[in-house]
This record gives sequence, structure tokens and C-alpha cells, in this order.
Amino acid sequence: MKKLLVAAALVLAGGLFVVARSHANDSLLAVGAVAPEVVGTDATGATFKLSAQKGHFAVVYFYPKDETAGCTKEACAFRDASDKFVKAGVTIFAVSRQDEASHKGFREHYHLPFPMVADTTGSVQRAYGVPSVMPGIDIAARVTFLVGPDGKIAHVWPKVDPVVNAKEVLDTVSALTPNKK
Repeated sequence: MKKLLVAAALVLAGGLFVVARSHANDSLLAVGAVAPEVVGTDATGATFKLSAQKGHFAVVYFYPKDETAGCTKEACAFRDASDKFVKAGVTIFAVSRQDEASHKGFREHYHLPFPMVADTTGSVQRAYGVPSVMPGIDIAARVTFLVGPDGKIAHVWPKVDPVVNAKEVLDTVSALTPNKK
């Protein structure tokens, strides 16, 4: 009987998690919303503000945790495409709940050239409406926002494949950029 109760509790908890995740996208900032401020530092210690990127596209991508498999794949995909982002005038902001020391190690380990945001309080995560990977756990879900030159959300990827996200974002920037003649 005890095993049956434990099994029922696990099934119920799993079901609640699925329901919570299915409604998590309901709170994400919508296309057209003004993007909240984001401040990050790069490998040289320089500070970058999202508000200073007006007139250009910017990427604000949330990821669960430094040095984990999926997060490393995503960060390295953005790193490998960073020349293309720079050429397109796009600044990338990588946001997670780890502190600056964790980001510094992650940045150095994988030679990540873009600003990283140490959102230890979760204020940026909440401002963008990004859910946690599981209720009650302070780890952001994997979500990417493209901020347009006007400072408003231009596109949202609520479910991200870390391997192809950077390419999807670049393709969207290309599609949204008027042809320059």
C-alpha cells in the first residue's frame, strides 16, 4: 500500500510539472512588448546594456546552468556564430541564475565572447516571464528573445533546441532586416 501511495504521489507530481510547463509560456513577454533592461559583462569585464543596443537587434537568451551539456552546446553554437552576429550588428546576452564567478569560469572554459548576465536574484528572469525548469527550483528554463532595433520583443522561442537556436535566431534576424541597397 505504501508503494502504491508513493507511486501515485510521483505520478501526480509529474502531472503537475507537465501542466505547469504547458502554461509556463503564458507569462513570457509577447512580441511587441518593451524589452526590460539587461546588463551583462563580457570576457574583458566590459559592461553591456540592452538599452544601449537600440537601433540594432539583440538576443537575450535564458539557459538553465553553466557547464551543463545542453547549455554548453547552446553557448558554443552562439560562440561559433558570433562573427555572423557581430557582422549583423547583433549583441548577444546570455542569462542564467549563476553568479559572476560561475559565468567567468564558463566563459573562460569555452571562450565565450558575448556578455553574460548573472541573474542571481531572478529579477531578469521574472521581468521576461521566463519560468523555472521546475516549480520551486531557481533555474531558468531555456527561452530565447530577439529584441528589435526599437527595443521591443521581435520574436520569442519558448522551446529551444540548444544545437540549432543560434542559427534560428540568425535566420530570423535576416528575415526581419530590410534589404540594404
